[in-house]
Amino acid sequence: MSTRSRNPEPSNVTVLRPRTGAALTGGPLEADKSAGVEHSPDVLAALAYHEFPRPGKLEVVPTKPVRNQRDLSLAYSPGVAEPCREIARDQSLVNRYTGRRNLVAVVSNGTAVLGLGDLGPYACKPVMEGKAVLFKRFADVDVFDIEIDARDPERIIETIAALEPTFGGINLEDIKAPECFIVEKALKMRMAIPVFHDDQHGTAIISAAALMNAAELQGRKLADLEVVCMGAGASAVACMELWIRLGVDRDRITMIDSRGIVRDGRPGVDAYKAQFARPANDPRRTLADAMRGADVLIGLSSGGRVPSELLKTMNKNPIVFVLANPDPEIPYDEAVAMRPDAIVATGRSDYPNQVNNVLGFPFIFRGALDVAATSINEEMKLAAAYALAELAREPVPDVVNEAYGGEPLVFGPRYIIPKPVDARVLPWVSSAVAQAAIETGVAQEPLDIPAYRARLAQKAGLTSS
Repeated sequence: MSTRSRNPEPSNVTVLRPRTGAALTGGPLEADKSAGVEHSPDVLAALAYHEFPRPGKLEVVPTKPVRNQRDLSLAYSPGVAEPCREIARDQSLVNRYTGRRNLVAVVSNGTAVLGLGDLGPYACKPVMEGKAVLFKRFADVDVFDIEIDARDPERIIETIAALEPTFGGINLEDIKAPECFIVEKALKMRMAIPVFHDDQHGTAIISAAALMNAAELQGRKLADLEVVCMGAGASAVACMELWIRLGVDRDRITMIDSRGIVRDGRPGVDAYKAQFARPANDPRRTLADAMRGADVLIGLSSGGRVPSELLKTMNKNPIVFVLANPDPEIPYDEAVAMRPDAIVATGRSDYPNQVNNVLGFPFIFRGALDVAATSINEEMKLAAAYALAELAREPVPDVVNEAYGGEPLVFGPRYIIPKPVDARVLPWVSSAVAQAAIETGVAQEPLDIPAYRARLAQKAGLTSS
């Protein structure tokens, strides 16, 4: 029997200040203006987008008519009692009579928000609302964003686990390492619905697809690649684990954190980093040491962390994924200028080869939810990566080319991964994930995959009814 301290857990929430007026006409922006601080048009546009014509990016819309007394009596009392009785008799009927099956919780405590750090649960809410928008826009998955004031892993776990009756899946977001590993592992063991930490697995899946295609174009075998991973947080660990499942040799991966190369016996190496620790007698200590003779650089750290001159020391035809957002470890233009023979990818939409998680999470959950999967396992993640890699090799529809300036997108060094607006991603990825769920035994409601893929293509507007 455990006991709880009488002292409350320290909060990462600041005092919620009352709203005193429109953001563009009062409050902090006006104070900045008075102090001589000018904000760029992009900053003002972003703030206006989130405030007007009504604050936020989400609303709840009924899916049933509520026009008259009869509708009201069905929507609530007395009619609502009938599905309650049915669900009480057979709990599985909750997915028949409510929206639970298509509802995902996007949960965060705001301790690792984008590249901004520990902002807390209030300041992370715009990101979680944005995540919900992407779920709905790309895969028609409904979302409630949930921001919790909790740092202790046990409290986070208990809070989320108690939500299982409400949701068909859990998307963990912007929870810092190592807590994110502890939370996800515990929830996956306790809950009978998919639990997915997108900061880890989303980046891993998309980067894995990009790596497969880049390696093919550069004439490299995955098992022979010498990889430098700049960063050792949640996404770095997950990326390297999935890359190993693809065929990358663990012994050829060099992971670097803020103290240098991760190696045995070095201070600051936790259990998660230790899986990638180099031998204690490895003479290399610095990023420059690691980059010499490398085939692949993947940056999962922060902007400007890698001097572009180090690219010169990499092997011929290198693969450079600098994925920090909004500013990559090396600016795209600098990387291309320094190594014209490299395939370069970033996390930004204004350059070729954007490694963007939106190519993953909406479609992965779509496939998992549609077969009532109890988890999202490694085989489902790999299926998503293979589907994305294969789709990038297909001819690109004109509508996608037009969305990116009209320049034809053709599989090659500047196009190794599909674009987020490509409607084909829905049937390709979701059906692959669903099939993997069925084949690995986690699908509670298997379905006919060819027919399912056809329905998704129709849903995406690729075919007529």
